[in-house]
Amino acid sequence: MYLVAGLGNPGREHARNRHNAGWLVVDELARRHGGSWRGKFAGQMAEVRVGDERLALLKPETYMNDSGRSVGPAAAFFKLEPAQVLVVHDEGDFDLGRLELKVGGGLAGHNGLRSIARDLGTQDFLRLRIGVGRPERGDPRPLADFVLANFDPHDDEEELIARAADAVETLVAEGVERAQVQINRR
Repeated sequence: MYLVAGLGNPGREHARNRHNAGWLVVDELARRHGGSWRGKFAGQMAEVRVGDERLALLKPETYMNDSGRSVGPAAAFFKLEPAQVLVVHDEGDFDLGRLELKVGGGLAGHNGLRSIARDLGTQDFLRLRIGVGRPERGDPRPLADFVLANFDPHDDEEELIARAADAVETLVAEGVERAQVQINRR
């Protein structure tokens, strides 16, 4: 079993933000596999099956910076090890469309990851990083404002989110090492 936590911020004004890429991915997985959302663990949860694996999909509604308050109790409830927790989040340091699956690592100033590490008691959880890009030359917005803005029409948000959902399915079907080879080489 995996807990797949898609990070984002609640509220209609954030629904299509780059920063909500994680929420968009778990929404896509729920759509593909017939999951229905219900309130649980300070967020929304849906349970689905992907092949032989059970996935608990989670959208923390605590705001990004306090995601651990949702992810920690969900992982404890399902008695999951950190290696069974996948956090899906936007990555402003990656070019638009780049995906990376990794185990553990630093927190790179990401307050949502810091919160999750604190509540899980370790940084050794899985992460799927979704490249959302940075402001283009001449765009005066700081990165924080850029990621809190909606995807631009030319970004092909639907294709990016579909590829990231495919990556989660690859992890479930192939395991971490084989999935990393397929996902991280693109």
